[in-house]
Amino acid sequence: MDKRTFQPAILPGQGLALPDIERVDLPDGSFILRSRTKPRPHARCIGDWLEYWARVTPDALFLAERDADGQSWRRLTYGQVRHEIGRIGQALLDLGQSAAAPVVILSDNSVEVALLKLAAMHVGVPIAILSSAYSRATRDYSKLHGMLTMLQPGLLYAADGDLYGGAMRSSGIDCPFVFSHNVPPGCLAFKVLRAAAETPAVARANAAITPDTHAKYLLTSGSTGTPKAVVNTHRMLCANQEAIAQVWPFLEDRVPVLVDWLPWSHTFGANHNFNLILRNGGALYIDEGRPLPGLLEKTMRNLREVSPTLYFNVPKGYEALLPVLEQDPELATRLLAGFDAMFFAAAALPQSVGRRLAELVARHRSTPMFFTSAWGSTETAPLVTSVHFVSDRPGNLGVPVPGMEIKFVPQCGKLEMRVRGSSVFPEYRGAPELTAKAFDEDGFYLMGDAGKLADPADPNAGVLFDGRISEDFKLTSGTWVSVGTLRVALVSVLAPLAQDVVVSGHGRDDPGLLIFPSPALRQLAGDADGTQSGSQLAQHPQVRARIGAALAAFNQGKGSAGRATRAVILSGAPGLVQGEITDKGYINQRAVLELRADEVERLFSDDCSVIFPA
Repeated sequence: MDKRTFQPAILPGQGLALPDIERVDLPDGSFILRSRTKPRPHARCIGDWLEYWARVTPDALFLAERDADGQSWRRLTYGQVRHEIGRIGQALLDLGQSAAAPVVILSDNSVEVALLKLAAMHVGVPIAILSSAYSRATRDYSKLHGMLTMLQPGLLYAADGDLYGGAMRSSGIDCPFVFSHNVPPGCLAFKVLRAAAETPAVARANAAITPDTHAKYLLTSGSTGTPKAVVNTHRMLCANQEAIAQVWPFLEDRVPVLVDWLPWSHTFGANHNFNLILRNGGALYIDEGRPLPGLLEKTMRNLREVSPTLYFNVPKGYEALLPVLEQDPELATRLLAGFDAMFFAAAALPQSVGRRLAELVARHRSTPMFFTSAWGSTETAPLVTSVHFVSDRPGNLGVPVPGMEIKFVPQCGKLEMRVRGSSVFPEYRGAPELTAKAFDEDGFYLMGDAGKLADPADPNAGVLFDGRISEDFKLTSGTWVSVGTLRVALVSVLAPLAQDVVVSGHGRDDPGLLIFPSPALRQLAGDADGTQSGSQLAQHPQVRARIGAALAAFNQGKGSAGRATRAVILSGAPGLVQGEITDKGYINQRAVLELRADEVERLFSDDCSVIFPA
């Protein structure tokens, strides 16, 4: 895993492994896709990666974040991080922490969070990181307390006692509380953990870890129901990163550098991005920004100071980034010229965003951009497929990586995708009945997504996403509506007026839309202060005309399942705490429809605020 410099221009045969996929047809009409490439041996546990780099490149940068003054960067090398986690790991053992109960973290990405989670996993103690929104963005702690009751932590950590102490104290959880700042009486200061002296007990605890040891518990986003604690083993995490390295050999040619905001409470930011940097000896700059007004500026400041070699984001993140880069050619040229790859995940990329990105790359980069995606879930650690080839097909999920199989099963007029392999989870913690329901008789995990081959004659051409089986619904005609496909197409058609849309219409004659208004829509309506309700916005003549015309053009020539015959505008943005949008930035279709049942009724009524195609 020694590093060499390398000029970015990723193409098959020049930094990417060529796909070699076989199709196995089954007697019941199902078929399996899998790579013929044999998976390589992987690390025993993620601590082996840290031990390796602390020994081979101890002075190389690993973690960086803004200092408290916001003016400079706090940097830790691999050697320094290994020293720190040895001390913290010892302190955890001294406190009696064990595999029986996880260390649970409530605050956002930070160096302290990274050190604590690495230390816990290094000595065999599982960790769980919960979105800070459950304890900071609300005073209703019922969801947080339910999660803590389910997890039964052995230790609770948060950055600031003033911000998180109330949520923690009211939980009724009896375990040590640890804070970095504003430490309440009776609680531990994080600096106390860092002051412990490492003993041979740390090495003994680490040596006892096996690939099947629980590394972490990640809570599902709830897009299919009540959140569940997904067991992530060291085998899952290490096998997944080895598979990524097999299809992306360029990771071993140049030290990866990443500026990343994606939360460690979810598998994309934690398992894919953080572990990719650790496995490959890279540098991670923790981005305190977000693709949101007031926070995007922080991200742009970081990108102006650091030149990453990789860029990972959700589609909403790219959508927020585009206007800045389009107006700052110097920054766009510097960033795009330095990227080995640009990657999006968590939701399908609207065609309008993809087109603008392609135009931006064409203006500011002399070599082709490796713009890629993948498919997976919390239960697969996360990656099942990878687009490690050139594709111009929107929605292409790629092909299975080594060690993973996809079974395509005819279901509801589509092909349901089921997954088996070394990165698939063994169980939901403490929920044997849910675990049993999650797998079929052959041990394939039921992902709930549908897919189809990009080219039925060539499995190497990739798999196209065909919506979620659980989100799709039938019209009164008996016709199935592919919600995922329709939603992405309509977001593009309604750009820039729609922040996002939700498709409704189960048991109706035609689909309709719930539209989350964008700042551009409010500007069009003259709503400078953002106080108008959705009903008021929808009655503005220009808003009605623009949306009505866009829907009319979109519907032309389409059958009932592929069009939208009515729309309403919602008053506010989707709520993170309510479960309408996840930390990763995508819409939870089911939650929106349940929480906004009154708006669904308005959508299919004769209310004057309903917008129809022009």
